[in-house]
Amino acid sequence: MSQTKIVISGIGGVGGYVGGMLALHYEHSNEVSIHFFARGENEQQINHQGLLLDTPSGRQTAHPAQITSDAAQIGSADVIICCTKSYDLLQNLQQLKPCIHQKTVILPLLNGVNHRQEIQQVLPDNEVWEGCIYIIARLAPPGVVQVTSKIAQVYFGASDGSQEKMRYLEKLCQAAGIDAHYVDDIQYKIWEKYLFISSTATLTSYLDVPLGQIKGHQTYVEQLQQLLGELIAVAKAKNIIFPDDIIEKTISRLDHASPDATTSMHSDFHRGKNTEVEYLTGDVVRMGKTRHVAVPVYEKMYTALLHK
Repeated sequence: MSQTKIVISGIGGVGGYVGGMLALHYEHSNEVSIHFFARGENEQQINHQGLLLDTPSGRQTAHPAQITSDAAQIGSADVIICCTKSYDLLQNLQQLKPCIHQKTVILPLLNGVNHRQEIQQVLPDNEVWEGCIYIIARLAPPGVVQVTSKIAQVYFGASDGSQEKMRYLEKLCQAAGIDAHYVDDIQYKIWEKYLFISSTATLTSYLDVPLGQIKGHQTYVEQLQQLLGELIAVAKAKNIIFPDDIIEKTISRLDHASPDATTSMHSDFHRGKNTEVEYLTGDVVRMGKTRHVAVPVYEKMYTALLHK
């Protein structure tokens, strides 16, 4: 029986955690081999010393079967888990083409709600799943992944995907200590996460204030409520129905944020880096127009963010 080859692309906070946990467990496995697709100093550091995984439960060093920036060296993959930034996804898939054959499954764990459609446009013959992850993790410095949240949950699924393959990946991940779940309602799970990250990333970036300070200002809370209301209306137009108390529950998640905590998009704006504004803010404006749902607050903030 041949090994199941799993490729993790994008070894940042998310990819480093998922890939690191898998690599730790399957380092000496005859059934599964874990391969990292990474570049630059990150590739060099992991190739030299392994990936240091620093989590609330301790520190461990993971050694994948292979780490490379040349997909041709990896060969055909059974599953590719994409953990890049949203704006790098399509370029990343082009780089991964030597790994992709007709039976390769693609699973994106990115911020956004439209990545499956993006992937299917360039890989129409492949099985593409949908997924999301709840985690606070970052790459700092190269070769070191710091996980600061006690919760690290992965959800994935596909209405037309192979249940046998999804159950198998769920089993592999859970055996490696990853709290991963194949779910039937993956669209709801993705939108539930998007509701929080889209609204808070948009607001923190627009106001230029940390996430942890929003609840201390009534005006900020009201603006967040407006964003959430608009996004819930867009979701409803796409047949994603949230419970009546979803706004209250979403805002209550800020209770645990430290005063200086913020969103990754806000941080990227501060550092002058490329941002996910098109995926976390612009997509809401475009979906609103397509579905004839008014999103005036999103439109105002999106326009302002484009000129930052």
